[in-house]
Amino acid sequence: MDKEALLKRIRTIELQTRGMTEQVFAGQYQSAFKGRGMSFSEVRSYQFGDDVRTIDWNVTARFREPFVKIFEEERELTVLLIIDVSGSMYFGQGKDSKISLAVELAATLAFSAAKKNDKVGALFISDEVEYYVPPKKGFGHVHFLLRKLINLNPKSGGTNLDTGLKYARNIFKQRSICFVISDFSQLEMSKEGFANTARKHDLVALGVSDPGEGNLPNVGFVRWLNAETGATNWIDSSAPKVRREYEKSFALRKEKNEAFFTQLGIDAAFFEVGDHVYLPLLQLFKRRK
Repeated sequence: MDKEALLKRIRTIELQTRGMTEQVFAGQYQSAFKGRGMSFSEVRSYQFGDDVRTIDWNVTARFREPFVKIFEEERELTVLLIIDVSGSMYFGQGKDSKISLAVELAATLAFSAAKKNDKVGALFISDEVEYYVPPKKGFGHVHFLLRKLINLNPKSGGTNLDTGLKYARNIFKQRSICFVISDFSQLEMSKEGFANTARKHDLVALGVSDPGEGNLPNVGFVRWLNAETGATNWIDSSAPKVRREYEKSFALRKEKNEAFFTQLGIDAAFFEVGDHVYLPLLQLFKRRK
């Protein structure tokens, strides 16, 4: 990861996001999360199209017709970025890596939140909490957060997303917006953690991948290193069967990850290194309205 190049890109993202905030992007961001930082106001009769989750069952039982709760939007929200910094996130076939893409996603979300005067915090996790940035407002705080992420030297290469999810549940008592940015290489181990966190907070999953994970080049015998465990083995990349199995394994993992979040009812979007992040995020926000 070229840190200087990434810092320059962050400055570009800030300018782009500030401009888009006044137009489409942050408007979609704001509407996607309205109702998540809300306080109860009153009740009214149920109307066709109302969210059934807002039905006030006590009032409904009393008057024998459905009533829904009406909420007023609180002036600010708290956004927490839970970012995977395990060894596999530093993989990249080209000049960029998955962690570079994670930084771009974090920057886009954090600057959008800052423009709307929301607090932004971050958790950098491997199989432990590597660093915690408490939520604050302002663009200066966002720059501090992103520099911490770029310059971080994780103590561990392992992955345990439950660590960050549990930390978020314990430290944030009020409902917050939690974005989990990860390659989700060990997702099944965290099913209970995701389910528990989604019940308490507004949880969104953002998956990152690199083109090299689904395309093994033909370069003969290569020494394969597991960035998380340190284990190594040799593979023959010239063998068509090996390359097919490599591609199949990645496609299956991606398919399982998408099914995982669908089953839990958690909104998710997936990104590949080299992609522009705005369009998939806009599509995600629109789905949530």
